[in-house]
Amino acid sequence: MNWSDLVASVITIAEGAGAETLRLYKSDTLQVDSKSDDSPVSAADLAAHHYIMDRLEGLIAGVEVISEESAEARGFEAPTGDRFWLVDPLDGTKEFINQRDEFTVNIALIEHGRPVMGVVVAPALGQTWAGSPEQAIKQDVGGENRRDIKVRDVPPAGLTVTASRSHADPAALEALLTGQKVNEVINAGSSLKFCRVAEGAADLYPRQGRTMEWDTAAGQAVAEAAGAVVLRLDGRTPLQYGKQGLDNPHFIVGLPTVVQ
Repeated sequence: MNWSDLVASVITIAEGAGAETLRLYKSDTLQVDSKSDDSPVSAADLAAHHYIMDRLEGLIAGVEVISEESAEARGFEAPTGDRFWLVDPLDGTKEFINQRDEFTVNIALIEHGRPVMGVVVAPALGQTWAGSPEQAIKQDVGGENRRDIKVRDVPPAGLTVTASRSHADPAALEALLTGQKVNEVINAGSSLKFCRVAEGAADLYPRQGRTMEWDTAAGQAVAEAAGAVVLRLDGRTPLQYGKQGLDNPHFIVGLPTVVQ
């Protein structure tokens, strides 16, 4: 597989979907509904979903596309093959609705239960991240200022920990970090937390709340391509994808020397 060409194609799709979300961002007439689990879904989620589905389904022949916005209709069933796409058309809907810029478009390719390629676009921040077996990169939306990224060594001052802005559990986080030298904790929305670890802006991202596979796959691909590991909280078991129900256990992202 030509990873460079595939990544370029997926970036184009994800950035186009991001442009769709920006058409509705900060709109006074944005329509917001609730799903069966009471999580919000907006017209922007659906616009990005349709944009991606129209373009991604034919990118690799015969590869199924599972999007957050179609998963409920298909009963949260496991995919039918070992290779499939996972899509979150608008990760961080709460951030979007509350007019915070920390929402993303996530597209990942899964092979044999692992995310092998992923693209994360933050439309309102104008930034794109991508990870593949060849490299991890960050660029401005549109392709300017492209550069390789990698995780950093933990600075002498201690860990910078990134945690969920909308789903934080401070007590659980404090308990998990017992014994660690922590310099600061920074809250962020959506899959940006994976990207902050990947680019060396943070050292650790623990997640002790519920997530779905489309929430994490693209960010995991970026983080792992940059040298991080993404493991269950036991520090040994990788996250697996394509499970019945499509939900994740709690997990942690960071340097192998910190996480394991």
